[in-house]
Amino acid sequence: MTHLKAGDQAPLFTAKDQNGNKVSLNDLKGKKVILYFYPEDDTPTCTVQACNLRDGEARLKAQGFTILGVSPNDEQSHLAFQKKFSLPFSLLADPSHTIIDQYGVWGEKQLYGRHYMGLHRTTFIIDEQGIIRKIFLKPRNKQHAEDILALGLEP
Repeated sequence: MTHLKAGDQAPLFTAKDQNGNKVSLNDLKGKKVILYFYPEDDTPTCTVQACNLRDGEARLKAQGFTILGVSPNDEQSHLAFQKKFSLPFSLLADPSHTIIDQYGVWGEKQLYGRHYMGLHRTTFIIDEQGIIRKIFLKPRNKQHAEDILALGLEP
């Protein structure tokens, strides 16, 4: 799993979101970032997590957070997912696994005894200086926004 830990500098990246806009972590210096990695658009668990963040977005924004989702899906898939569930944040396309590999969230998984390679659902909380403050290795999808708010990171 991830080689990163709290206190590490967050790896910088630039990627395109669901609208084809370039999003760069470097441009978000001075803001707190919720960088959440999820396996696939419009699947049951990923949808629960995205909708929980959507529903908590106003409270997260009030605490100074910017939300960025990352998956291996392409821009078109992200756009359909974003529109279907009215997601108010950027979903970054990473089909080449550039960001996924930088953050070390791709690896062996197991389902019903079958081993395969896949994306480990992981969230990085990055502070205004670009330092990783918290890593959720297995976020509780139905209360992810609440768990982030409970960290008490003031704006």
